[in-house]
Amino acid sequence: LVFSSSATVYGQPETVPADEDATLGATNPYGRTKLFIEEIFRDVSASDESWRIVLLRYFNPVGAHPSGMIGEDPVGIPNNLMPFIQQATSARAVLFGSGQ
Repeated sequence: LVFSSSATVYGQPETVPADEDATLGATNPYGRTKLFIEEIFRDVSASDESWRIVLLRYFNPVGAHPSGMIGEDPVGIPNNLMPFIQQATSARAVLFGSGQ
């Protein structure tokens, strides 16, 4: 099982980038839920050797660099929600159901 976690489980790490040995301590509800689920999977793995679990943590998957060189700006129709939200905030797309 591969669990899509988040680097938000590190809270405010002492060093950036944080490595896997960094202290865990989420500072918001989203990070806490990811951390709780990681704990559940660690318990499952420890209690049953047949489980093989990977906790995949990554940073800011929908963010962008202010330069625009890094980030999501798909050509054509996006295949997930975040580009639509980003385009709508920059007046590049119309969201249906907004009454406008």
